[in-house]
Amino acid sequence: MMTDEPVVIIHGLWVHGLVMGWLGRRIAQEGFNTRTYSYPSVRLTLSENADRFARYCASLAAPRVHVVAHSMGGLVTLKMLERHRHVRCGRLILIGTPYTGSFAADRFARWPGGRTLLGRSIAEWLREIPPLPANPDDTGIIAGTRGYGLGRLIARGMPQPHDGVVAVRETAVPGVTRRIVMKVGHTEMLLSRAVARQCCAFLRDGQFAEKH
Repeated sequence: MMTDEPVVIIHGLWVHGLVMGWLGRRIAQEGFNTRTYSYPSVRLTLSENADRFARYCASLAAPRVHVVAHSMGGLVTLKMLERHRHVRCGRLILIGTPYTGSFAADRFARWPGGRTLLGRSIAEWLREIPPLPANPDDTGIIAGTRGYGLGRLIARGMPQPHDGVVAVRETAVPGVTRRIVMKVGHTEMLLSRAVARQCCAFLRDGQFAEKH
């Protein structure tokens, strides 16, 4: 992979692209051309956010872009690639992305006002079959097993192991074999040097490092 190709870092639910700055800087220190992207994770639907993300990627005027996506950011990215096949995505890393569904989100939606707080993107995702990545061999998954976080508070009985918000089994994507499970929590993934190193390894080689 050429390190001058853009690597877009995209966040998950309820936060701003600024929270991805730490991860982005660590990846940039390894010579990658990183950008952080923000989107309204609650106000807009998943499809609307996917369309916005496609326009952003097109504005970079690069032959292809690579994406490092945390949590719901992975769902936005996959939806973008389904709806906008002209967007050329190189390598895609899904960090704690609840691809097969979310036990925590389902439980939270049952709370008073829960559906409103989860927003329109999550609502669209929960009622649809998530799209498959166009290039499974260029897709990597990082899942966590340090079970601290919002999910632990609101969703007793969450499948083990989990990262506090997303269960490891919820991160599995059919056809994707490049997958690593690390002892990190859902938010901790954004601050972890080890996670950043694995992202760099995958962006560079298309494989995660054996030692982590």
